[in-house]
Amino acid sequence: MKKFFSVTLFALGLVAAGEVSAQSKIGYISSQELVSVMPETRKADSSLQDLKNALIQSATEKQNAFYAAVEKYNKDSATFTAAVKTVKRGELTKMGQELSGEEERIQQQLQQRQQDLLGPINKKAYEAVQSVAKENGYGYVFEKEALLVAPPGDDILPLVAKKLNIKLPTAGGGAPAAPAAAPAKKP
Repeated sequence: MKKFFSVTLFALGLVAAGEVSAQSKIGYISSQELVSVMPETRKADSSLQDLKNALIQSATEKQNAFYAAVEKYNKDSATFTAAVKTVKRGELTKMGQELSGEEERIQQQLQQRQQDLLGPINKKAYEAVQSVAKENGYGYVFEKEALLVAPPGDDILPLVAKKLNIKLPTAGGGAPAAPAAAPAKKP
C-alpha cells in the first residue's frame, strides 16, 4: 500500500510538473523599442516639440520684456523721485523672480504633457504584449534590457508589432538574427 501511494504521488508530481512547464514558456521584449516604433509615439513627440517651442518662445518674450524694462529704468531713473524708484525696483524684482522660475515651470509642463500623451500609448503596448503572450502560450514575459542572456527566438517584439500592425525597421533596429550553425566536424 505504501509503495502504491508513493508511485501515485510520483505520477501526480510528473503530471503537475508537465503542466507547469507547459505554462512556463518564457519570452522577452524591449518595451522601449516597441513604444518607439508606434505611430502614436511620433505624434506625441511632435506635439511635445511644438509645446516646447511655444513655451521657450513665451519665456524668451518674458526675458526680453524684463531686459527692456531694466534698460528703461536705467535710462529714466535719473528723473524718478525716490518713491517712484522704489516702486519701479519692486516691479523689476518681481519680474526677475517670475523669470527665474520659468525654466523649472517649462520642464514641469513638458513632463506632465509627456505623461499625458505617453500613458495611453504605454497602456496600448502593455495590452498588446499581454494579448500576444496569452495567444502564444507565454507564461512569463520579461523586459529585454533586464536580461543578460536571451535567445533570439524568444523575443516577442515581432509578434507584438504584427499584432499592432507596425512594421519594424530592418536595418539595425529589428530583432537580433539567429546565430549561424557551427560547421560539422569531420572525423
